[in-house]
Amino acid sequence: MADEILIEQRGAVGIVRLNRPDKLNALNLATMEQLVAAMERFDADPETRCMLLAGSERAFAAGADIGDMVEAGVVEMYNRNQFARWERLKRVSKPIVAAVSGFCLGGGCELMMHCDIIIASETARFGQPEVNIGVMPGAGGTQRLTRAIGKAAAMDMVLSGRFLSATEALQMGLISRVVPVEHFYSEALRVCEELCRKPPLALRVAKDAVLKAFETTLAEGLEYERKLFYMLFATQDQKEGMRAFVEKRPAAFTGR
Repeated sequence: MADEILIEQRGAVGIVRLNRPDKLNALNLATMEQLVAAMERFDADPETRCMLLAGSERAFAAGADIGDMVEAGVVEMYNRNQFARWERLKRVSKPIVAAVSGFCLGGGCELMMHCDIIIASETARFGQPEVNIGVMPGAGGTQRLTRAIGKAAAMDMVLSGRFLSATEALQMGLISRVVPVEHFYSEALRVCEELCRKPPLALRVAKDAVLKAFETTLAEGLEYERKLFYMLFATQDQKEGMRAFVEKRPAAFTGR
């Protein structure tokens, strides 16, 4: 079971890779628990500034592990409280970059949408096809997908089970960048390393502010943004960043 999640520290980047090739990285309770626990450890580690979440070239994650729930009833599903792990993932404050290739379906698409920057290969395919097995998205698919690509496209994906190509997903605003399949992982790692050179506190509060836009009115979001903007003037990184800009030298950020 431990080998179903591969964990690596590469400089200031914490890397978590799904490793269930025989299941196309399908997500079960144990896999999600390991994944979220690893992300939480990286989030609490002062030496880690960014996280990379990846699958394989063939599949980021092809959905939930259906064998894990095929015979479950309402009471069992309610008591297992599987979405509590997703709520924990939502509270991770450091940037998460996703490296996505191949199948990114159902729970895999929902997992991807919990990430902040999404680097996809040209072979990536995105979908919420749960209706085809008699259910519907349950880890945020109907909500995050609609906010990302709009009602019409989300309805098409959720009701018909339609897959999006990487190009379509990029055009609709579901993902951040598309690269050749041979570069999807290296490009995601490069983005992580770039983020690690940014001021850590500013990254975390900027992520928080962007996510807040989905939960507030414009007026409330603008007020929240301004408070965070002013707060950053109490940090050493703000002084270092602005002085380095004026002095025309690289900034050395410390997260203080």
